[in-house]
Amino acid sequence: MDILLDVIRLLKPRATLFGGGFDAFGEWGLSFRQRDDLLFCWVEQGECRLVRPHHAPLLIEKGDFVLIRTSTPFTLTSGGLVEPVDSETAVSSSKQRRLHLGSGEGRPVSLHAGKFIVETANENLLAGLLPQLIHIVASDPTQGRLRSLLNMNESEARKPRPAGDFVIGRLVELIFVEIMRSHHSSASTENKGLLAGLADKVTEPALAAMHRDVVRSWTVAELAKLSGVSRSTFATRFRKVVGTGPIEYLLSWRIALAKQELLAGMKSVSEIAFEIGFQSSSAFSSAFTREVGAPPSHFARGQIFADEDDPHSLPGRRTSVNRN
Repeated sequence: MDILLDVIRLLKPRATLFGGGFDAFGEWGLSFRQRDDLLFCWVEQGECRLVRPHHAPLLIEKGDFVLIRTSTPFTLTSGGLVEPVDSETAVSSSKQRRLHLGSGEGRPVSLHAGKFIVETANENLLAGLLPQLIHIVASDPTQGRLRSLLNMNESEARKPRPAGDFVIGRLVELIFVEIMRSHHSSASTENKGLLAGLADKVTEPALAAMHRDVVRSWTVAELAKLSGVSRSTFATRFRKVVGTGPIEYLLSWRIALAKQELLAGMKSVSEIAFEIGFQSSSAFSSAFTREVGAPPSHFARGQIFADEDDPHSLPGRRTSVNRN
């Protein structure tokens, strides 16, 4: 069972670009608000600094790629003492596809940026997948596959051709998957979550078992036996690495699967309940309501109505609405 594939199928990540990127000269700054979005950027020319509260400035050079969750605001800047321009205001007020910042001709910088859009119903899965910021240095020899994708991406952006945005979007999606794969194999327990759990020899067998047989009524003792440690050692280790208890994790994964099925609208609540391991539809409804804040039937109707009624909703993004 490929757990990352399971998660990717639920998230359905899609990349959107922020216009044609931006060019900057001299002293400049571009600030990004706290939105809890998953943004990315790569430097085509020059260098800049990424500044976050309570962190040292990060130097980003030509060919570097950055993936960042905006759980806190951040700023891309030349490094000088200049008031940054708000990115949303700059993009909305610009009449050109490519944004221009700063003044003069010194220290030219060219960047491309965008964000990943995931299935809203399960976007909370992202919090347990990746750290807040991932910086991939152009000179890193261990990132050969990722570097190839980034080179293809840069070539496509540098010489626009028909359907260029579509090609770049798909390439960036592949970059996202490759980042997840590389962090799966190198994840550190300094970052709690699924990727850290998959990289840990104690928690990985249990995670694999739960994903392989989600219907089974797993106990902590059974999972500990699979991992080759005592029950108490396993429970402590799982919570430390993954960030939640093993049974709580199983429940959250079942709920994530249920959301996907409810959105598809092809199965009844009782069918979904039994397929993900609940003994009755009432037990499933109670657990779902407790975790999500709405009964399964209301959740499904709310998602569908939101898509039908809002002509401005983004494709693939659904938002529950109150019909009362």
